[in-house]
Amino acid sequence: MTLTDVNGLSTGARARWLAVTSVAVGTFTIVTSEMLPVGLLTSIASDLGVSDGTAGLMMSAPGLVAAVSAPVLAITTRRLDRRLTLLALMALLAVANLAGAFAPNYPVMLAARVLTGVSIGGFWAFAAGLGVRLVPERSVGRATSIILAGVSVASVLGVPAATFISSFAGWRSAFVAMGVVALALLALLAATLPPMPGEPPATASAPVPDRRLAWLSRPLKVVLALTVLTVSGHFAAYTYLRPFLEQVSHAGPALISTALLLYGAAGVAGNFAAGARAADNPRKVLITLVALMTLSMASLPLIGLPLALLVVWGLGYGGVGVTLQLWIMRSGGGEMGTALFVSAFNLSIALGALVGGRVVDGVSTSAVMWLGAALALVSVAVAGIWGRSRTTGS
Repeated sequence: MTLTDVNGLSTGARARWLAVTSVAVGTFTIVTSEMLPVGLLTSIASDLGVSDGTAGLMMSAPGLVAAVSAPVLAITTRRLDRRLTLLALMALLAVANLAGAFAPNYPVMLAARVLTGVSIGGFWAFAAGLGVRLVPERSVGRATSIILAGVSVASVLGVPAATFISSFAGWRSAFVAMGVVALALLALLAATLPPMPGEPPATASAPVPDRRLAWLSRPLKVVLALTVLTVSGHFAAYTYLRPFLEQVSHAGPALISTALLLYGAAGVAGNFAAGARAADNPRKVLITLVALMTLSMASLPLIGLPLALLVVWGLGYGGVGVTLQLWIMRSGGGEMGTALFVSAFNLSIALGALVGGRVVDGVSTSAVMWLGAALALVSVAVAGIWGRSRTTGS
């Protein structure tokens, strides 16, 4: 007879959902760590003696590394217990954040960010597909949504949280805080995750299934293309939002913190609103979300008080991550397909931050908003045209 608690959940069920929650907190932690430099960019640049555009490499470096590490780790660690792999990646994240906190110069900071990228690529790629291994089949959709919500919520809350902490104790305190959070989460994951054996070696009688066709399907290709366009456009502009607010909007620290918090709150609302609708038609939801982003980025250089536009931007981008994730799941590809998506997402973060930095240093901080809007507009067009095909699964 199974023991049941007052809420009707067995002890085993509670343990499974605790594991799901732990992984969701893990995805939140890795993506928040990735986003840390955005709200701290000007402070770090000044302290370490580099330009704002050069400081943007703190976003490009982990994004590029994560783009490579996601598929590489998916292949090279496929026979290892996923529990041990996730624990190792979280331990690496703790080391990377603490190294960044005490970096004496910019090269050391970049090295720390490279380690962050390895952790991001592997943890995100593995975590996205763990729902099927942690809960019964009937609950896989719910568990996957919870795990992936950690990514989306972190994308919109990580920057305001880091900015808030740094406003009291400096930018290094934000890195210390995330290092401590990663260490605490390491202990939580160790206590809650069950063993999850890796893929068994292939044999003549039980070969590993060939999923190459799923990886290269047309639906998967279009989602990857939309990921590159949308996320690159967002981070080309968003990475340099603080310099824009300081130099163009002439906002002080208090207003910047308020603006980023409003953006984050709107993003959380956008995440859950999109998640509730995107399962049925991710294409239409994505078009709506990216159109909101385009409107906001294009209007920011023209508006003196950008708070309302940042709320609209947050609503739009807040739902992009979960919408693309749901679309990628409908497109097939299994763990490798998810790894390719994570690779494209992080590569886009790196490319957006890198190109945006060149525009900021070579043209102006206003011009980078127009660049982001242009890339987002192309994404809307591609989604609209490709959506006419029944093969997209939208």
